Amino acid sequence: MRKGACSGRAALSPGARLILLNKPFQVLCQFTDKEGRATLADYVDAPGVYAAGRLDYDSEGLVALTDSGRLQHLISDPSNKLPKTYLVQVEGVPDEASLDKLRRGVLLKDGMTRPAMVEFLGHEVDIWPRKPPIRFRKSVADSWLRMTITEGKNRQVRRMTAAVGHPALRLIRVSIGQWALDGLKPGEWRDVPVV
Repeated sequence: MRKGACSGRAALSPGARLILLNKPFQVLCQFTDKEGRATLADYVDAPGVYAAGRLDYDSEGLVALTDSGRLQHLISDPSNKLPKTYLVQVEGVPDEASLDKLRRGVLLKDGMTRPAMVEFLGHEVDIWPRKPPIRFRKSVADSWLRMTITEGKNRQVRRMTAAVGHPALRLIRVSIGQWALDGLKPGEWRDVPVV
């Protein structure tokens, strides 16, 4: 193992701070923005923490923030293969062949993805409404998937669903490894123990 690499929970610093935030739609996953867009600073008043990984401006859900470089590495470094689970509202209704492609891995411009765990959830899930709402089109059905990936290519879940013919309309991260939203509403956060 290279010097400074994280070897798991045992390598975490005692007393490290970990915050879980339910990031709302159209909030940047950083604390400042020269263009005046909403940022993490509009929701989290906790000096000395920074995001462990990213969640796109147009995606919602779980973001982990920490003051520990080792914990940040554990969460965000793709070599650790920490599973990240998303609820994905997609255009159309994927057939079993499309779901199987996602489960085996999809060829993207930057290479093949690792296999994903994919579950078809149907046409509705019990989740908060998005503000602003998704544009409803009578002529095009939509449906929901639960997808778990173990890597973090740029906009990976969106690119995977588009590659099988079902562009993502809404993307909500619900868990990162052992940590989950567990009832956090958009904009809410809580400290969790690091063990």
